[in-house]
Amino acid sequence: MKINMKQWLEDVKNSNVKKAMPILSFPSVQLIGCTVKEITADANLQAKGMKMVADKTNSLASVSLMDLSVEAECFGSQICVSENEVPNIIGKIVEDMDSAKALKVPEVGSARSGVYIDAIKKATDLITDRPIFAGVIGPCSLAARLLDVSEMILWCYDDPEMVHLVLKKSTEFLIEYCKAYKAAGANGVVMAEPVAGLLSPDMAEEFSSPYVKQIVDAVQDDDFIVVYHNCGNNVIAMIDSILSTGSAAYHFGNSIDMSEMMKYIPDDTIAMGNVDPTSEFCNGTVDSITKATTELLDKCSTYKNFVISSGCDIPPHSKWENITAFFDAVDKYYES
Repeated sequence: MKINMKQWLEDVKNSNVKKAMPILSFPSVQLIGCTVKEITADANLQAKGMKMVADKTNSLASVSLMDLSVEAECFGSQICVSENEVPNIIGKIVEDMDSAKALKVPEVGSARSGVYIDAIKKATDLITDRPIFAGVIGPCSLAARLLDVSEMILWCYDDPEMVHLVLKKSTEFLIEYCKAYKAAGANGVVMAEPVAGLLSPDMAEEFSSPYVKQIVDAVQDDDFIVVYHNCGNNVIAMIDSILSTGSAAYHFGNSIDMSEMMKYIPDDTIAMGNVDPTSEFCNGTVDSITKATTELLDKCSTYKNFVISSGCDIPPHSKWENITAFFDAVDKYYES
Protein backbone atom coordinates (compact mmCIF):
# COMPACT_ATOMS: atom_id res chain seq x y z
CA MET A 1 0.00 0.00 0.00
CA LYS A 2 1.53 3.26 -1.11
CA ILE A 3 1.59 5.89 1.63
CA ASN A 4 3.11 9.35 1.78
CA MET A 5 5.42 8.47 4.64
CA LYS A 6 6.59 11.98 5.34
CA GLN A 7 2.97 13.01 5.82
CA TRP A 8 2.44 9.87 7.91
CA LEU A 9 5.26 10.92 10.23
CA GLU A 10 3.79 14.40 10.47
CA ASP A 11 0.37 12.98 11.32
CA VAL A 12 1.91 10.73 13.99
CA LYS A 13 3.75 13.67 15.52
CA ASN A 14 0.67 15.87 15.59
CA SER A 15 -1.69 13.23 16.98
CA ASN A 16 -2.62 13.59 20.63
CA VAL A 17 -3.21 9.85 20.84
CA LYS A 18 -0.11 7.86 19.94
CA LYS A 19 0.09 4.21 19.00
CA ALA A 20 3.09 2.09 19.96
CA MET A 21 5.58 0.77 17.41
CA PRO A 22 7.60 -2.01 19.03
CA ILE A 23 10.00 -4.10 16.98
CA LEU A 24 7.65 -7.04 17.21
CA SER A 25 8.02 -9.87 14.74
CA PHE A 26 9.67 -13.03 16.07
CA PRO A 27 7.02 -13.70 18.76
CA SER A 28 4.70 -14.46 15.85
CA VAL A 29 6.12 -18.00 15.93
CA GLN A 30 3.96 -18.60 18.99
CA LEU A 31 0.83 -17.49 17.13
CA ILE A 32 1.63 -19.60 14.08
CA GLY A 33 2.87 -22.64 15.99
CA CYS A 34 6.17 -22.88 14.11
CA THR A 35 9.84 -22.70 15.04
CA VAL A 36 12.22 -19.78 14.54
CA LYS A 37 14.18 -21.99 12.14
CA GLU A 38 11.08 -22.56 10.03
CA ILE A 39 9.98 -18.94 9.86
CA THR A 40 13.42 -17.62 8.88
CA ALA A 41 13.34 -19.84 5.79
CA ASP A 42 9.71 -19.39 4.67
CA ALA A 43 8.23 -16.23 3.15
CA ASN A 44 4.66 -17.46 3.60
CA LEU A 45 5.18 -18.02 7.32
CA GLN A 46 6.79 -14.60 7.71
CA ALA A 47 3.91 -12.84 5.98
CA LYS A 48 1.36 -14.88 7.93
CA GLY A 49 3.11 -13.99 11.18
CA MET A 50 3.16 -10.29 10.35
CA LYS A 51 -0.56 -10.42 9.58
CA MET A 52 -1.35 -12.26 12.83
CA VAL A 53 0.63 -9.73 14.86
CA ALA A 54 -1.13 -6.87 13.07
CA ASP A 55 -4.53 -8.42 13.81
CA LYS A 56 -3.65 -9.01 17.46
CA THR A 57 -2.11 -5.59 18.27
CA ASN A 58 -2.91 -1.93 17.86
CA SER A 59 0.54 -1.23 16.45
CA LEU A 60 1.46 1.91 14.57
CA ALA A 61 3.15 -0.15 11.85
CA SER A 62 4.05 -3.72 10.95
CA VAL A 63 7.73 -4.66 11.15
CA SER A 64 9.21 -7.75 9.49
CA LEU A 65 11.67 -10.15 11.10
CA MET A 66 14.80 -8.42 12.39
CA ASP A 67 17.17 -11.18 11.33
CA LEU A 68 20.62 -9.60 11.19
CA SER A 69 22.28 -12.72 9.75
CA VAL A 70 20.62 -12.46 6.33
CA GLU A 71 22.87 -9.89 4.69
CA ALA A 72 26.14 -11.43 5.90
CA GLU A 73 24.96 -14.83 4.71
CA CYS A 74 24.55 -13.33 1.24
CA PHE A 75 28.24 -12.40 1.32
CA GLY A 76 29.14 -15.99 2.21
CA SER A 77 29.23 -15.94 6.00
CA GLN A 78 28.37 -19.15 7.81
CA ILE A 79 25.29 -18.95 10.00
CA CYS A 80 24.21 -20.94 13.02
CA VAL A 81 20.55 -21.90 12.81
CA SER A 82 18.71 -23.48 15.73
CA GLU A 83 15.08 -24.34 16.25
CA ASN A 84 14.17 -21.54 18.62
CA GLU A 85 16.91 -18.90 18.47
CA VAL A 86 17.43 -16.09 15.97
CA PRO A 87 20.22 -17.10 13.53
CA ASN A 88 23.69 -15.72 14.15
CA ILE A 89 26.97 -15.49 12.28
CA ILE A 90 29.86 -17.89 12.91
CA GLY A 91 33.41 -16.68 12.32
CA LYS A 92 34.59 -14.17 9.74
CA ILE A 93 35.21 -14.11 6.00
CA VAL A 94 37.47 -11.04 5.81
CA GLU A 95 40.75 -11.01 7.71
CA ASP A 96 43.11 -8.81 5.71
CA MET A 97 43.27 -6.39 2.80
CA ASP A 98 43.58 -9.19 0.24
CA SER A 99 40.37 -10.87 1.39
CA ALA A 100 38.67 -7.46 1.57
CA LYS A 101 39.62 -6.80 -2.05
CA ALA A 102 38.44 -10.27 -3.06
CA LEU A 103 35.10 -9.86 -1.32
CA LYS A 104 32.34 -9.84 -3.92
CA VAL A 105 29.17 -7.81 -3.53
CA PRO A 106 26.38 -10.40 -3.78
CA GLU A 107 23.25 -10.17 -5.86
CA VAL A 108 20.13 -9.15 -4.00
CA GLY A 109 17.98 -12.26 -3.79
CA SER A 110 20.88 -14.57 -3.04
CA ALA A 111 20.87 -16.85 0.01
CA ARG A 112 17.77 -16.03 2.13
CA SER A 113 17.45 -12.38 1.09
CA GLY A 114 14.98 -13.42 -1.60
CA VAL A 115 12.82 -15.10 1.05
CA TYR A 116 12.67 -11.90 3.10
CA ILE A 117 11.88 -9.73 0.08
CA ASP A 118 9.13 -12.15 -0.98
CA ALA A 119 7.73 -12.06 2.58
CA ILE A 120 7.30 -8.29 2.36
CA LYS A 121 5.58 -8.64 -1.00
CA LYS A 122 3.16 -11.18 0.43
CA ALA A 123 2.60 -9.12 3.59
CA THR A 124 1.54 -6.08 1.59
CA ASP A 125 -1.36 -8.12 0.22
CA LEU A 126 -2.44 -9.08 3.75
CA ILE A 127 -1.86 -5.88 5.75
CA THR A 128 -3.53 -2.78 4.36
CA ASP A 129 -4.32 -0.68 7.43
CA ARG A 130 -0.82 0.45 8.47
CA PRO A 131 2.67 0.92 7.00
CA ILE A 132 4.99 -2.06 6.59
CA PHE A 133 8.67 -1.85 7.47
CA ALA A 134 11.33 -4.34 6.48
CA GLY A 135 14.19 -5.06 8.86
CA VAL A 136 17.74 -4.54 7.58
CA ILE A 137 21.17 -4.36 9.12
CA GLY A 138 23.24 -1.18 9.04
CA PRO A 139 26.50 -0.91 7.08
CA CYS A 140 28.89 -0.82 10.06
CA SER A 141 27.11 -3.76 11.68
CA LEU A 142 27.22 -5.76 8.44
CA ALA A 143 30.93 -5.04 7.97
CA ALA A 144 31.52 -6.13 11.56
CA ARG A 145 29.89 -9.49 10.88
CA LEU A 146 32.13 -10.00 7.87
CA LEU A 147 35.26 -8.97 9.82
CA ASP A 148 34.27 -10.19 13.31
CA VAL A 149 32.96 -7.52 15.66
CA SER A 150 35.84 -7.32 18.12
CA GLU A 151 38.48 -7.54 15.40
CA MET A 152 36.79 -4.86 13.32
CA ILE A 153 37.11 -2.38 16.16
CA LEU A 154 40.85 -3.11 16.27
CA TRP A 155 41.10 -2.83 12.49
CA CYS A 156 39.52 0.62 12.68
CA TYR A 157 42.78 1.69 14.35
CA ASP A 158 45.26 -0.61 12.63
CA ASP A 159 43.99 -0.70 9.04
CA PRO A 160 41.13 1.78 8.52
CA GLU A 161 41.55 1.57 4.73
CA MET A 162 40.62 -2.10 4.81
CA VAL A 163 37.60 -1.42 7.02
CA HIS A 164 36.43 1.34 4.69
CA LEU A 165 36.68 -1.03 1.72
CA VAL A 166 34.42 -3.57 3.45
CA LEU A 167 32.06 -0.77 4.45
CA LYS A 168 31.89 0.44 0.86
CA LYS A 169 30.93 -3.03 -0.37
CA SER A 170 28.44 -3.50 2.47
CA THR A 171 26.81 -0.18 1.64
CA GLU A 172 26.61 -1.02 -2.05
CA PHE A 173 24.70 -4.20 -1.25
CA LEU A 174 22.42 -2.57 1.33
CA ILE A 175 21.37 0.15 -1.09
CA GLU A 176 20.19 -2.45 -3.58
CA TYR A 177 18.61 -4.54 -0.83
CA CYS A 178 16.58 -1.57 0.41
CA LYS A 179 15.57 -0.77 -3.17
CA ALA A 180 14.32 -4.35 -3.53
CA TYR A 181 12.19 -3.95 -0.40
CA LYS A 182 10.89 -0.70 -1.81
CA ALA A 183 9.95 -2.41 -5.07
CA ALA A 184 8.25 -5.19 -3.08
CA GLY A 185 5.93 -2.64 -1.48
CA ALA A 186 7.56 -1.82 1.85
CA ASN A 187 6.96 1.68 3.16
CA GLY A 188 10.40 1.84 4.70
CA VAL A 189 13.09 -0.03 6.58
CA VAL A 190 14.14 -0.20 10.20
CA MET A 191 17.92 -0.20 9.92
CA ALA A 192 19.68 -1.76 12.90
CA GLU A 193 23.17 -0.38 13.45
CA PRO A 194 24.07 -1.86 16.88
CA VAL A 195 27.82 -2.13 16.30
CA ALA A 196 28.05 1.64 15.86
CA GLY A 197 26.95 1.83 19.48
CA LEU A 198 30.16 0.05 20.48
CA LEU A 199 32.35 2.68 18.86
CA SER A 200 33.50 5.99 20.22
CA PRO A 201 31.61 9.03 18.87
CA ASP A 202 34.57 9.95 16.63
CA MET A 203 34.84 6.41 15.27
CA ALA A 204 31.10 6.20 14.66
CA GLU A 205 31.29 9.46 12.76
CA GLU A 206 33.95 7.93 10.50
CA PHE A 207 32.89 4.30 10.20
CA SER A 208 29.09 4.37 10.44
CA SER A 209 27.17 7.59 9.88
CA PRO A 210 28.56 8.52 6.43
CA TYR A 211 27.68 5.08 5.09
CA VAL A 212 24.19 5.16 6.62
CA LYS A 213 23.74 8.57 4.98
CA GLN A 214 24.70 7.11 1.60
CA ILE A 215 21.92 4.55 1.97
CA VAL A 216 19.40 7.13 3.17
CA ASP A 217 20.24 9.46 0.28
CA ALA A 218 19.85 6.61 -2.22
CA VAL A 219 16.52 5.18 -1.05
CA GLN A 220 14.57 7.61 1.13
CA ASP A 221 11.81 9.70 -0.43
CA ASP A 222 8.22 10.73 0.28
CA ASP A 223 6.99 7.13 -0.01
CA PHE A 224 9.85 5.22 1.63
CA ILE A 225 11.69 6.12 4.83
CA VAL A 226 14.59 4.88 6.93
CA VAL A 227 14.14 4.43 10.68
CA TYR A 228 17.63 4.31 12.20
CA HIS A 229 18.13 2.05 15.23
CA ASN A 230 21.10 2.08 17.61
CA CYS A 231 20.99 0.35 20.98
CA GLY A 232 24.38 1.50 22.28
CA ASN A 233 24.81 3.12 25.67
CA ASN A 234 26.71 6.13 24.33
CA VAL A 235 24.28 7.19 21.60
CA ILE A 236 23.57 10.48 23.35
CA ALA A 237 27.24 11.39 22.99
CA MET A 238 27.11 10.61 19.26
CA ILE A 239 23.68 12.06 18.53
CA ASP A 240 24.97 14.80 16.20
CA SER A 241 26.61 12.15 14.03
CA ILE A 242 23.48 9.99 14.13
CA LEU A 243 21.23 12.88 13.12
CA SER A 244 23.60 13.70 10.26
CA THR A 245 22.46 10.50 8.52
CA GLY A 246 19.25 12.26 7.54
CA SER A 247 17.08 9.31 8.53
CA ALA A 248 13.39 10.13 8.73
CA ALA A 249 13.04 8.73 12.27
CA TYR A 250 15.21 7.27 15.01
CA HIS A 251 14.91 4.35 17.40
CA PHE A 252 17.01 3.85 20.54
CA GLY A 253 17.69 0.97 22.90
CA ASN A 254 16.97 0.64 26.59
CA SER A 255 20.57 1.22 27.69
CA ILE A 256 19.89 4.97 27.74
CA ASP A 257 17.47 7.32 29.47
CA MET A 258 14.97 8.04 26.70
CA SER A 259 13.81 11.24 28.35
CA GLU A 260 17.39 12.52 28.25
CA MET A 261 17.73 11.56 24.59
CA MET A 262 14.54 13.42 23.66
CA LYS A 263 16.22 16.69 24.64
CA TYR A 264 18.54 16.29 21.65
CA ILE A 265 15.98 15.26 19.03
CA PRO A 266 14.67 18.06 16.77
CA ASP A 267 11.00 18.84 17.40
CA ASP A 268 10.05 17.82 13.87
CA THR A 269 11.73 14.41 14.06
CA ILE A 270 10.16 11.24 15.47
CA ALA A 271 12.20 9.29 18.03
CA MET A 272 11.16 5.88 19.37
CA GLY A 273 12.09 3.71 22.36
CA ASN A 274 12.70 2.02 24.72
CA VAL A 275 11.02 -0.55 27.03
CA ASP A 276 13.49 -3.36 27.77
CA PRO A 277 12.74 -6.30 25.43
CA THR A 278 14.46 -8.89 27.63
CA SER A 279 13.73 -7.93 31.23
CA GLU A 280 10.18 -6.74 30.50
CA PHE A 281 8.72 -8.29 27.32
CA CYS A 282 10.47 -11.62 27.75
CA ASN A 283 11.11 -12.06 31.48
CA GLY A 284 8.82 -9.51 33.10
CA THR A 285 5.26 -9.75 34.36
CA VAL A 286 2.06 -8.04 33.34
CA ASP A 287 2.43 -5.73 36.34
CA SER A 288 6.09 -4.93 35.73
CA ILE A 289 5.73 -4.12 32.02
CA THR A 290 2.60 -2.06 32.69
CA LYS A 291 4.57 -0.08 35.25
CA ALA A 292 7.62 0.32 33.00
CA THR A 293 5.48 1.43 30.05
CA THR A 294 3.48 3.93 32.06
CA GLU A 295 6.59 5.38 33.69
CA LEU A 296 8.27 5.84 30.32
CA LEU A 297 5.20 7.57 28.94
CA ASP A 298 5.10 9.83 31.99
CA LYS A 299 8.68 10.87 31.26
CA CYS A 300 8.50 11.24 27.48
CA SER A 301 4.92 11.84 26.30
CA THR A 302 5.31 15.60 26.76
CA TYR A 303 7.42 15.42 23.61
CA LYS A 304 5.01 15.31 20.68
CA ASN A 305 7.66 13.61 18.56
CA PHE A 306 8.03 10.65 20.95
CA VAL A 307 6.63 7.23 20.02
CA ILE A 308 6.88 4.45 22.58
CA SER A 309 8.49 1.21 21.47
CA SER A 310 10.55 -1.70 22.65
CA GLY A 311 14.22 -0.95 23.19
CA CYS A 312 15.19 -3.49 20.54
CA ASP A 313 13.85 -6.57 18.77
CA ILE A 314 11.48 -8.50 21.07
CA PRO A 315 12.78 -12.08 21.58
CA PRO A 316 10.83 -14.93 19.94
CA HIS A 317 9.52 -16.51 23.13
CA SER A 318 8.55 -13.36 24.96
CA LYS A 319 5.27 -13.75 26.82
CA TRP A 320 2.28 -12.66 24.83
CA GLU A 321 0.53 -11.60 28.02
CA ASN A 322 3.35 -9.09 28.52
CA ILE A 323 3.13 -7.90 24.91
CA THR A 324 -0.62 -7.42 25.28
CA ALA A 325 -0.13 -5.62 28.59
CA PHE A 326 2.30 -3.23 26.90
CA PHE A 327 -0.25 -2.27 24.25
CA ASP A 328 -3.02 -2.06 26.84
CA ALA A 329 -0.92 0.28 28.97
CA VAL A 330 -0.26 2.56 25.99
CA ASP A 331 -3.94 2.64 25.00
CA LYS A 332 -5.02 3.32 28.60
CA TYR A 333 -2.47 6.09 29.00
CA TYR A 334 -3.63 8.00 25.95
CA GLU A 335 -7.31 7.43 26.73
CA SER A 336 -6.98 9.06 30.16
